[in-house]
Amino acid sequence: MDPHAAGPRAKKAKLDKASRAVKAATSENGENGEKVKKSTKIKTKKANGIEYTEKMEKTDTAETIAKSKRPIEEEEGEGEADETAAAELEQEEAGEATEEKAPAEEELPTTFKELGLVDVLCEICATLKFSKPTPIQAKAVPVALQNRDVIGTAETGSGKTLAFALPILQALLDKPRPFFGLVMAPTRELAVQIGQTFEAFSSIALRCAVIVGGMDMVPQTIALGKRPHIIVATPGRLLDHLESTKGFSLKSLRYLVIDEADRLLDMDFGPTLETILKHLPRERRTMLFSATMSKKVESLQRASLRDPVRVTATSPGGAGPDGQQMVSTLKQSMHLVPYPKKDTALVYLINEYSGRSVIVFTRTVYETHRVAFLLRALGFGAIPLNGKLSQSARLAALNKIKSGDRGILVATDIAARGLDIPRISIVINYDVPQDSKTYVHRVGRTARAGKSGHAINLVTQYDVQHFLAIEKAIGMERQIRPLPVDNEEMDVFRPRVEEAQRHAKAEMRTWQEQQANHGRRSGGRPRNNGSGVIGGRSRDDDMDRGEL
Repeated sequence: MDPHAAGPRAKKAKLDKASRAVKAATSENGENGEKVKKSTKIKTKKANGIEYTEKMEKTDTAETIAKSKRPIEEEEGEGEADETAAAELEQEEAGEATEEKAPAEEELPTTFKELGLVDVLCEICATLKFSKPTPIQAKAVPVALQNRDVIGTAETGSGKTLAFALPILQALLDKPRPFFGLVMAPTRELAVQIGQTFEAFSSIALRCAVIVGGMDMVPQTIALGKRPHIIVATPGRLLDHLESTKGFSLKSLRYLVIDEADRLLDMDFGPTLETILKHLPRERRTMLFSATMSKKVESLQRASLRDPVRVTATSPGGAGPDGQQMVSTLKQSMHLVPYPKKDTALVYLINEYSGRSVIVFTRTVYETHRVAFLLRALGFGAIPLNGKLSQSARLAALNKIKSGDRGILVATDIAARGLDIPRISIVINYDVPQDSKTYVHRVGRTARAGKSGHAINLVTQYDVQHFLAIEKAIGMERQIRPLPVDNEEMDVFRPRVEEAQRHAKAEMRTWQEQQANHGRRSGGRPRNNGSGVIGGRSRDDDMDRGEL
């Protein structure tokens, strides 16, 4: 009889049997009972961020996958089998997903060929100047190529996009078909960026469609009608099409990727994701990537993945107790500043790091515009980015930063989720973020792909306790040191800053009047942009909902 199909009595009998086996071993060996109990368990090892068992270290990959599909066999004595079965039953009762352990090499692969990729993909990687796999790619790609579900936990800027793109592309080359892969991302900008990564492989005749809110649904419907191989989407707009676009179905989907899963769930997309999962086939491969592992992410894992292999790629920077991934190449500083002097402190820092590309994070939409006006009045090339801007304006702002046309991006947390802007070397938290997860994502915009970066936090008298709590949550309690600042030199900027503040205030009055006039012209309602949905969407499809 299949032990996984047993009823409550059978489960209880197995647990009792395991308990008797352990007690018997303990009584027989007296003081050495603890050693006997430990020896009966399969030892778990960790190598290169992949967990695996000693037993699997001696077993080839084919055997490992085959054994994962059938009941555990008693290979090393009844006591070991009973205890292992009891542990599995306890996991089952707790509602935890069973995770297979993947074998790992002592050394990570150093070429894309060693990952098991076909020549055409290796050649494209070389053309794109990808010299060697990053740690998350070296660990996740071989597992995915074995046709396994994957949970990837890695610091930002670690090359996660290619880690899930390459296995999908290889499988697609083997059996090309429309609607082969779906990637879901929390923000429009990240979705566009992921789409660009896939499009870099267009020489293999790849068709990719990016489906996000804030854009006309008609061109998107036409793109879906061309039956793309890969869809990259934000959840809200994807669900719009699943429910309203005639003939569009994902019933033949082979690969699902949930990127930045923690941010998707923090933005309350849980119900939307659940509905989307109902539109997908159960027989598929799923990859979930997240910078942090929360209870919500674990719940999503149980709902969407089957026997996943967990891979992690962390630098010596390590992780906080809540799982937040940090990098060792990131320098973190804080500057205690009285609230009335925040603008002066910001201008001082921008001037100190003149010539560097900077992201300044603020808490509200209003502040992104005000601070951008302030910096422009002082001659700095600043541009705002927030969720209230049109999609075209948001993409234009990002392009100006990426091209070097502007050096300073003043943004809400919309810029904190997964965006890869290689030029950014400094992150300034003008406003302290609301929680440790947001902090990790913000500072992760710099020190990417092994490069160094610097994150500076402006902490006022009202932020001290909150900032200390963030430090503790990321495992750096009292370790983020004050930034050496010459207060006298900083005060030299004060008269010019006060003049710029007056200019910014006047600019903000004009901006607010324009926003009010725009609202009156549209009758106080969002304009219909021709998408068939008011405001271009029927539901919030990214983090716009939380911006003030």
